[in-house]
Amino acid sequence: MFDIVSAEAIREGTATDAYFDRTVAALRHADRDPHVVAEVTADQFPDGEFELFTGVENAAELLSGLPVDVDAIPEGTLFDGGPVMRIEGTYTDFARYETSLLGFLSHASGVATSALEARRAAPDSSLLSFGARHVHPAIATMIERSALVGGFDGFSHVAAGEHLDREASGTMPHALVICFGPGEQEAAWTAFDEASPEGTPRIALCDTYTDETDESLRAAETIDLDGVRLDTTGSRRGDFRHIVREVRWKLDDAGYDDVEVFCSGGLGPDELRELRDVADGFGVGGFVSNADPIDFALDIVEVAGERGAKRGKLPGPKAVYRTADGEHLVLPADDDAPEDAESLLEPLVRDGEVVADFDVDAAAERAARDAERVGFATGTE
Repeated sequence: MFDIVSAEAIREGTATDAYFDRTVAALRHADRDPHVVAEVTADQFPDGEFELFTGVENAAELLSGLPVDVDAIPEGTLFDGGPVMRIEGTYTDFARYETSLLGFLSHASGVATSALEARRAAPDSSLLSFGARHVHPAIATMIERSALVGGFDGFSHVAAGEHLDREASGTMPHALVICFGPGEQEAAWTAFDEASPEGTPRIALCDTYTDETDESLRAAETIDLDGVRLDTTGSRRGDFRHIVREVRWKLDDAGYDDVEVFCSGGLGPDELRELRDVADGFGVGGFVSNADPIDFALDIVEVAGERGAKRGKLPGPKAVYRTADGEHLVLPADDDAPEDAESLLEPLVRDGEVVADFDVDAAAERAARDAERVGFATGTE
């Protein structure tokens, strides 16, 4: 019914590029199927431009049941070069899965990197992911999970919440207010209040027909309000910081100092930095959901025990280390480990069995620690 590749197709290896099918056919025709080591990398050498690694849980599920061994850096780790994953096994056993594997890792890591950048821009604010409407619904769960790994507090997508066992967050759209019509904002806010379950934050959208200060005060007078959300379109926004400060001032002046102010609508790190001291939280959409995927590649680096790689790639299996000062080192895997350095590649799959655990909160905590250690997005501090 929809343009969606099924989970069965991914699992069976048909969600692949055609040349992998032809490669497998050619190798079998030639009775040649070597044992190889392959590595997933974005950059060969560390370059100081860190990105956040995620999508590992889906990658592990993809490779489970195959006769391969896989090592990977843990989910939530920041990397700037060298392998993030290493696969060892007979080539045709995993060749067809390269397309899906790279897709799982590339897209999720790009989204999580942008989410972490937003989090670093507003480290003490509440952040919700509002971007599912900008992507194909089939990947909404990936978007929301990646936002959580990047440090977001929640998200808006209901089905993703069911999959991740998290309750979706949200207030009301302009459509609710418009269905009641001009001058009937109070009726819309009252309906929202009366229909919402206990425990749902009463956050009123306050910029539909009149200015933000007027609607915010009227909403606070109408229902027991937890907060107001300002989602003013760019064409009417003007100086958004001034608008937010004015709303805060007038709410405080009227005795509603406990009513919080949330902002949404086309916000990115620059806007978060500008508003983080005058707003309590933000809904961030396209900056996170529309993030460019990380340009990962999978390359064979050893064939039948012999080091080898295509021109421009580094032959031989490698190890990746994090030094005490946050630097990354990439060395041949059989070299001695540097003193006071942490090895980042850890077992993920052994002979087809997933041996790692996955926890979104633990990954988010790791990302936050790593961001401090490596100075990620320091311009947002």
